Amino acid sequence: MTARIERVVTEGLVDIDGTEHKVENNTWIIGDDEEAIVIDPARDAEKILEQVGEREVLAVICTHGLPDHVGAAIEVAARDEAVVALHPKDKPLWRETWTETWPDIDMEDDGIFQVADVQLDVMETPGITPGGVSLYCEGLGAVFSGKTLQADGPGKLGGEYPRLADQLTAIGGRLFTLPGDTRVLPSHGEEVTIGDLEPHFDDWIGGSLTRVETEPEEEGPLVDGTRAARIRLDSGDD
Repeated sequence: MTARIERVVTEGLVDIDGTEHKVENNTWIIGDDEEAIVIDPARDAEKILEQVGEREVLAVICTHGLPDHVGAAIEVAARDEAVVALHPKDKPLWRETWTETWPDIDMEDDGIFQVADVQLDVMETPGITPGGVSLYCEGLGAVFSGKTLQADGPGKLGGEYPRLADQLTAIGGRLFTLPGDTRVLPSHGEEVTIGDLEPHFDDWIGGSLTRVETEPEEEGPLVDGTRAARIRLDSGDD
């Protein structure tokens, strides 16, 4: 087994009600010494390509179309004329960042990407966005969960859950069917395992995610960059 996974953390300042906050995003690189696939190219193409080095970028895969996660997609892909992949339902979000360019590949459920000696299986996991996907690599025991699932539970958009029922269905019906030791590699924050999170699923179904919290959140880097960007989805989108 020669393939490996690397993380690049990029950050940027965003304004919320006149106050600047730092937002951190994960970009994941999977491949060997010769070739790689870049997942969720956020913000800083130069930093991402520095980590890629001389390896050939075969594809740039976006687990969703939110602007702070696709901001470096075109530049990263252009260096090696790599293809860019996105689920078609997230194309309207893509247009918020890239007004004159479309992704090359419309991803679908059960699609496959190959790099080095491993395979990435596309799993539709909507909720945060209508076209949200996760990418499962059985060979490395990891799933790239985008914004669907984070280390502290289901991801949020603007501090809220746009389609929580769909999101929980995707988590329970797709992600929590994976082996318990599968690494969950999200678009924000640190990694965790399926086994760490699955015991909390019944609480999420029971409403714990939407109960009003009385304790103020601690100051620090935001894990939800979309809130800072003031992004909202039309609740009528399919």
